[in-house]
Amino acid sequence: MTRAFLIPVGVAVLALAATTPLSMSQQTADGAATSLAVVTFTLDFPQSNPEHYSISVDAAGHARYECTGKIAEDSEEQVYKSEFEMSAASRKRIFEWAKQAQYFAGKLDSGNRKVAFVGTKMLSYKDGQRSFTARYNYSRVAAVQQLTTLFQNMEGTLEYGSRLSYYHRYQKLALDDELKRMEAQAKNSEIGELQAVAPVLQEIIDDASVMNVVRVRATQLLEMGNNAAK
Repeated sequence: MTRAFLIPVGVAVLALAATTPLSMSQQTADGAATSLAVVTFTLDFPQSNPEHYSISVDAAGHARYECTGKIAEDSEEQVYKSEFEMSAASRKRIFEWAKQAQYFAGKLDSGNRKVAFVGTKMLSYKDGQRSFTARYNYSRVAAVQQLTTLFQNMEGTLEYGSRLSYYHRYQKLALDDELKRMEAQAKNSEIGELQAVAPVLQEIIDDASVMNVVRVRATQLLEMGNNAAK
């Protein structure tokens, strides 16, 4: 299993693991390089937490996450990064919806100024032949709505991962409530791609100093992620 990692830039590493870098190209049988298609979702929402994040996934399913935000209210704003392997089902949906949305070559925003501002979103598609980017607050395009929900649910999981790493290191008594919330959201399909934070959950499970009830809850979430990724 590829291990994800969460790195606060300029401070101690919260969780480390071996990964492969997000690849923009792959080698064909004859050695020629061919570009892998990449879809990227970005959200910028000032005064929210996180106020910025992006998730990129290539056609092979390798994903990269980066966000700027705070782990806790009393912590400083940091940049966090993670890499993981996306489930085959989510990868397939992302590229199917990108195709349905014409690879984001046209206008995505509804243009309705009465719609509340919920962050500037950006979807981009790039391969060896095409490169398109479109920004929107709210889109009426069904495929774009589905992509937005999928990426935002995925980001919710990754936020949990960064908080769990922080609490495991500095505030272990906060782990139980955090895992309870995560479990409830996972059961309601409000977060996705749980395998993205498997290394963090495994660290909690392996730590004998953590309460047993917490380790059991982390085990259940890890199993949910493993089953969903199959």
